[in-house]
Formats: sequence, structure tokens, C-alpha cells
Amino acid sequence: MRANPQPFYYRRLASPLHATRAGVAAAWALALTAAALALFQPLVLLALTFAVLAAGAAAGVGPALARALRAAVIVAIPIVAINVLVSRQGLTVFARLGDLGPFGQGDLTVEALVYGAVIALKVTLLMLVSALASLAIDPDELLRAFRRLSFRSALTASVSTRMIPLLAADAGRLAEAQRTRPGGGADSARARLALVAAVVGGSLDRAMDVAATLELRGFGAPDGARRRGPSGGGTGATGQPGRGAGPPLAAGPDRRPHRWPDVRAGLGPLRRTLRGCSRHDLGFACSAIAVVALTVLARLGQLAPFEAYPRIAAPITAGTLALCVALLVAILLPFVDRRGIEP
Repeated sequence: MRANPQPFYYRRLASPLHATRAGVAAAWALALTAAALALFQPLVLLALTFAVLAAGAAAGVGPALARALRAAVIVAIPIVAINVLVSRQGLTVFARLGDLGPFGQGDLTVEALVYGAVIALKVTLLMLVSALASLAIDPDELLRAFRRLSFRSALTASVSTRMIPLLAADAGRLAEAQRTRPGGGADSARARLALVAAVVGGSLDRAMDVAATLELRGFGAPDGARRRGPSGGGTGATGQPGRGAGPPLAAGPDRRPHRWPDVRAGLGPLRRTLRGCSRHDLGFACSAIAVVALTVLARLGQLAPFEAYPRIAAPITAGTLALCVALLVAILLPFVDRRGIEP
């Protein structure tokens, strides 16, 4: 029997990133994404890639992140090839393909090769950050924070994400059933097509069942119909729908004297929020702030200069090395504290 690979969806594991609130972890992932988009120095991008891979290993999702890295390499190779064939801005020609008709003179330059490699590295880094976020951030908790903005969208996204593990389990069971049949190995194209068709059919059936269940619970009905009870009345004194219950009484005007707002009272929710934060929440929040600050400092202070055209200019200075070390420390330092990470 084949060993099943690590599932590529969220599972609660014993790691500081899993123990962090979903909103804080999402902000940390967004900070890494901003750094990957804003910086172009190859050495800095390599440092960020190493930091994300090390963070995945510290979070216990290293094997799944390695699979994402292999998929990213498959995507990165065409990016480099297309940029080398299309770009004509470089001055250092390493191959001449002659006249390519509507594409012009086929001169392949080193600058186009390097710039394509940098873009491919950025795409790889973004895919790794997205994979790490999907593996270590609870989607239900994250979507629960957006339910006040759009309850229906949050519920739809939550149900969709919860279906991913079920579809993966269905695919695994169907593939195992195929392998037990004579000549039904899943290596042939016909067997794979049958597996995909079965999974898609099962997902459609499950979607219909979920839609029927939500409809029975009143999801999608007008708001007034949900508020009214079965008898068409309002809400009684006990909070339950009752017959003949009238509308709630309107509140009278506020007769209290006007007072200036108390600043200390306004800081109460903030103090309660900070009091409820764990050490991991504070650690990853500080890490996200540090990554954003280092990215802004690198852009404004020219600590990671890079120019691909017309000639490559990517000097490695002391500031560049210090930036790489600072990013590594800022990203990986929250994983040092492993107290209170039990799932």
C-alpha cells in the first residue's frame, strides 16, 4: 500500500504559528508577501525563501511545503524561458537565433535570463508563503472575523474550505478502491480520468445536500421572514417567536447630561484585546511589523539595489547582508518560543 502524502490543507499541529490567532498569522503572511513583492535583490529573495522554508519546518509542515516548492519550480521554468525569448532589452548576448519573423531578431541576453530568474524566484516565494498560510492558519477562525462585513460570503467561503478535506479523502478512498480491482491501477490516463469524474460527481451531490440543508435552516430567505416566527408574529418576552407579540418598544430620548468622552474608557477595548493576546500573538505581530519596517527601510535606503537592464547591477553591500540577516531573525524568532503550543 502506498504511503499517503501529507494533506495539503490546515490541520492543528503543535507549533507557535498554529497557536497564534488567525488574524495575527494572516497579517504575518501578508507582511511576507509585501516583502516578496517590494524587494528585487536576488540575495534578499533567497534569504526570504530560506526563511519561509525554515518557518514551514518549524511549523511541522515541511513535507507539504517541499511539495509546494516542487510545484513552484515547475511553474518557474516557463517564466524564465518566456522572458529570455521575449525580452530584447539586454546588452549582453549569449546566443543568436537569427530572424524569428514577427518576433524580430532572436538575440538571447544574460539580462533577460537573470530578470526572468528573479521574477520566477518571486513567484516561487509567493507560492510558498500562500502554501504556508493555508497549512498553518485556521480558515474557520479567519473567516469568522469577516462575518460582520459579509456573513453570506464568509459562510460560503467557510463551507468551501471545509469541503477540501472531504474531497481529498474521497479521492484517496476511490484511488485505493481502483488499485484493489484487477487491472485498475491509477497510473493509466483512463483510470485517472475515471477518478476525477467520480470525485467531481460526488462533490456535486454533496453540494446539493449542503444547499438543501442551508435552505431548510432559512439561509437565503428574506431577513423579515427569518425574524418572524412560524405564526407570523414577533418575538415574545422570552425571546421566542410568539403569537400576537407586538413590535419592541422604542427607546425614549436620553435624558442624561452630556459628558465629554473619557479617553481611558475608549482604551478599554484595546486593553482587553492586549490582555487576551498570547505570547505567540505578540511575537508574530512584532515579527510582521519588523518585516514591513525592514522592507520600507530597504526601499527608501537603497539597501537592496537591483537593476537588470540594460546591464545587470546587483551590488552586495554590508547593508544588503545586514538586511538579509535582519529578515531571517525577524521571521524565525517567533518560532523559538514553543511554550503553550499543544493542539
